[in-house]
Amino acid sequence: MKKPKVFVTRAIPNRGLDLVLEFCDADVWPGELPPSREELLERVRGVDGLVTLLTDRIDSEVMDAAGPQLKVISNQAVGFDNIDVPAATQRGLPVGNTPDVLTDATADFAFALMMTAGRRIAEGERYVRAGKWKTWSPSLLLGVDFKGATLGLVGFGRIGKAMARRASGFDMRVIYYDPLETRPPAEIKATHVDLDTLFEESDFISLHTPLTADTRHLINAAHLALMKPTAVLVNTSRGPVVDLDALYEALKAKRIFAAALDVTEPEPLPMDHPLLTLDNALIVPHIASASKTTRDKMAWMAAQNLIAGLKGEHLPNCVNPQVYK
Repeated sequence: MKKPKVFVTRAIPNRGLDLVLEFCDADVWPGELPPSREELLERVRGVDGLVTLLTDRIDSEVMDAAGPQLKVISNQAVGFDNIDVPAATQRGLPVGNTPDVLTDATADFAFALMMTAGRRIAEGERYVRAGKWKTWSPSLLLGVDFKGATLGLVGFGRIGKAMARRASGFDMRVIYYDPLETRPPAEIKATHVDLDTLFEESDFISLHTPLTADTRHLINAAHLALMKPTAVLVNTSRGPVVDLDALYEALKAKRIFAAALDVTEPEPLPMDHPLLTLDNALIVPHIASASKTTRDKMAWMAAQNLIAGLKGEHLPNCVNPQVYK
């Protein structure tokens, strides 16, 4: 029996890739960088399925280039803003994602960023490596405290709730803004507030909202101006949720204490970007879900979605289930 033809836009962890290679005639992009637009359009021609990453823009042009035999698009990510889902739905194409699997890894990492920026750990490490450490000093690299501080969560889905649970161990007060989650579960001690109140009262703000038209540059100059001068902003959601120009100005003028970003706009951040000149800006390369267990599970889920779609079965995790109606 002839195997279905698929294109995998980059090598995914073996737990998922082995399944894809066993079931499919798979063309796996070999490069460390994603395929260019021209290469993507060429490699998708005639395929029955796609395994994509958040770095791949999958729109009508790509779907049409693949052809009418395309059966499924499987995205190895929780988010799917890189895919034109309405265009896929219009063509009857199910789109898969990998939800929930990275909740704990991302919450752990967001908390790590919060502590690293708040206690100036990265600055301290650079201070030592630069040979500046001469003696103990009572005022050297003073940070901000966590115990009893207020944590503001923008977005209260799975990851936001996981952050609230972690904050309880530090006796933090938790407030959150989420128009879809106005009542927290009984087991989580958190209070729903409006966005302005969250920015005014929080000592730490952590972003866990999807990227939509409404959340693009949600964190702008007006909201940053409401923050305390001792407050820390953390973003592990999507880069465009934060207006980086406004953030740079706030950090440079020390209107806020620090920011820690796992995601930026664009990605990667250009080496001449002014944020990279600031000691109170901590920037890492989109690695919040980068634990081996998490990435293995994501690859496995992406493979399961792909294979189900190729078999004509319902995807285990489908973002547009209306294609089955």
